[in-house]
Amino acid sequence: MSTSFGIAVIGAGRMGADHIDRIHRRITGARVAAVVDVDLARAEAAVAGIDGAIALTSADEALDHPNVDAVLIATPGFLHEEILLKAIALDLPILCEKPLTQDVESSWRVVQAEVELGHPRIQVGFMRRFDAQYQSLGTLVRSGELGELLMLHCAHRNPRTNAGFTNEMIINDSVVHEFDAIRFLTGEEITSVQVRMGKATKNAPEGQHDPQHVLIETESGVLADVEIFVNAKFGYQVTTQASFEDGIVDIGGDTGTYVRSAGRWGGAVTPGFEERFGAAYDVEVQAWVDAAITGGLGGPSAWDGYATAACCEAGVEAQRTGGRATVKLEQKPGIYS
Repeated sequence: MSTSFGIAVIGAGRMGADHIDRIHRRITGARVAAVVDVDLARAEAAVAGIDGAIALTSADEALDHPNVDAVLIATPGFLHEEILLKAIALDLPILCEKPLTQDVESSWRVVQAEVELGHPRIQVGFMRRFDAQYQSLGTLVRSGELGELLMLHCAHRNPRTNAGFTNEMIINDSVVHEFDAIRFLTGEEITSVQVRMGKATKNAPEGQHDPQHVLIETESGVLADVEIFVNAKFGYQVTTQASFEDGIVDIGGDTGTYVRSAGRWGGAVTPGFEERFGAAYDVEVQAWVDAAITGGLGGPSAWDGYATAACCEAGVEAQRTGGRATVKLEQKPGIYS
């Protein structure tokens, strides 16, 4: 592979900085060509020690730069649409961290822009699809080895959230991953979402109800439930149990190193998503780079980003009403078949 494939990383915050280090140190066939951040000092710090990489404050300047062949978007979600539309117009390969955009309407506009272009250019950063355990479970589902998949039981636990992390963000920033994982594992669209509010933890910020129980149904009737607990305190944990006709499969459990020492026994829980899914991020970005060099996609498309946005919209409606909300989707364009 050519090492001249230059990537502009837009956003040098927590996720952007992680990707910059990943591309520079572990990804083959590509290099960091530019880093964009509204804080120039942060962009300059991010490119320090990376030969040839430049620091910028303008996404437009990066997209138009002759050394930039592709773009990785790691800004807050409300900034995505404008950057995506400009990158699509330039026919640049794009890896966009979730969400695709902040709402269904803007996500559909992005999908329509790709349709007008005539081919997919956007890969959306749902990294769980690249996790070895999720891939193994997906292979089992597709093989039919254990019969039909009937139900999924998911748990998504974060150690804490900051003040200002709202009930809506519990759906849009956290359960969004389960929506995509369920679509990935079943190969089906989600048709309905229900959210139940039970007993709340004292550890949640003011105005937030935590934990919540999310009930999901797919096109064929696969039922999935999600315990979303974003102030669980003990660490970061994502698990799934799949119920098949002929067996039960668990992924994401406490299967790491088990130590007995000094009168104690046990293991450790990962403190955050970077540690739990670090290897998956590496595989994801490498798959994007490999595909982008040849003009393809290495993972979930803009349609997947749009479909999960529709699931989130239904989830927020279900939070508000306490009822069962239908997921409303436009007809899937042929370029995503």
